[in-house]
Order: sequence, then structure tokens, then C-alpha cells
Amino acid sequence: MVDFCNAFKPVMPKSVVGTAIMYFRRFYLNNSIMEYHPRIIMLTCAYLSCKVDEFNVSSTQFVGNLLQETPAGQERVLEQILEFELLLIQQLNFHLVVHNPYRPMEGLLIDLKTRYPTLENPESLRKSADDFLTQAAMTDAGLLFAPSQIALTAILNSASRAGLSMESYLNECLGLKDDKETLSKMYDSMRRMKTLLKKYELPKPEEVNASKKKLERIHAEFSSSSNKRKRGCEGDGHVAKEPRLTEDEEWTDEDLI
Repeated sequence: MVDFCNAFKPVMPKSVVGTAIMYFRRFYLNNSIMEYHPRIIMLTCAYLSCKVDEFNVSSTQFVGNLLQETPAGQERVLEQILEFELLLIQQLNFHLVVHNPYRPMEGLLIDLKTRYPTLENPESLRKSADDFLTQAAMTDAGLLFAPSQIALTAILNSASRAGLSMESYLNECLGLKDDKETLSKMYDSMRRMKTLLKKYELPKPEEVNASKKKLERIHAEFSSSSNKRKRGCEGDGHVAKEPRLTEDEEWTDEDLI
């Protein structure tokens, strides 16, 4: 997902990438990769996130980024994406707006520039904070913590790595000096988030390839057995094909219930 989005032309905004990743994670909370292949779901998530976040690319431009596919292959993939798009929306319970941590991070940087003169160059924190958000996107942090918490943790982590103390910013600018309970809960969330990121490790290439082959074999076997069952049932008369409406028939209100 991340590799496809990073290589996308024109350049895909981070918010669109974050939305696509969150769609992908939310979809597989209630579905299995054994039933829905991750590749087509990944592409459908990226395609839908472009539309929701108003990143204006045509469907032809989108599948044009599948450089390993022939033009005919790109057309087939587009048909699959359009076929799975409604399913994805349904599985997301039609909750398509995703609040990413990128905007809160920009707000925090602006706040540091305007209300925290102690820090001479807040922009120096951006690179490390961006890396933290990228790493967080690879984990379940987006499902466990609020976007503002992730953004603040990214800023404070970046400052810590640069040897800067931001305690006075939390106490004075964010007004947490007299709210020890909230401050304690916030620090606890930050510790849990950092622990989550430290535990995450990218899978090795050989592990990825082995999993790919296994998944392809399972899907091939599932598709073959599913087609056999369907043909057998139809042959025995157990599956009745739904009749199509003739031109003279009309829809009634009961048909919509």
C-alpha cells in the first residue's frame, strides 16, 4: 500500500495515503484475506481515498500507475476496483471521513511558532515527526489513539531526539500545569504508543514472498471449489436463477422494501 502510494504519479498527498491505509485496516477488522484478496482491496482503498479527500485523478490515471500491467490488464483491474468499491463503502459503514494526524501536526507547529518563542526553530522538528507519523501508519496506532495524540507524540518525540525539553510548552501553552490527571493520562498514552511502534518490525522479503504464494494458492483453490459447487447446484436444480423483469413489468413500492 505505502509503496504504491509513494510511487504514485502525480504525487499523492499524505492525507490521502493515511486515509487509504485506515480504510484498509478497518476493512480487515471484519473480513478475511482468505475471502478478499489484499491487492484488489488495497487498490480500491487507494482509489476511494483519492475521491473522498478530493485528490483529483481520473480512473485512467489511477490504473495507469500499475506499470507492471498491460493496458488490457489495467482495464481489468479498473473493473475490479469499481466492482469492490461499493462493498468497501458498505464494510466501512459509510463512515468515509478519516481524521489523520497530519493536520494536527501542522497546527502544533504553527502554535509552537506563535506561542512558544523558547523554541527557536520549530521546523527543525518536522522531519523526525514526519518519520514518526509514517511509522505510526504502519501500526494499529490510528485505531487506538486520537489523531491529535499521535501528532503531539510525534512532535514531543522529535524534540526529545533533538535533546529539547517541551515540558514548559505542555504546562503553560497547553494549560496542563494544574491538571495533573490529564497530563498523567497523556504521558501514559504516549508511552503506550511508543512501545507499539518499537515492537513493530517490517516483515522480511522472503516471508512476504512465502505468504504471497500461500495466499495465491488458497485463493485459487477457493475459487475452483466455489465454481464447482455453483455448477453442481445449478445442474441439480437447487439454484434458481432470478427472472429478469420484462419490458412490460414495472417496479412497485413493495420491490423497494
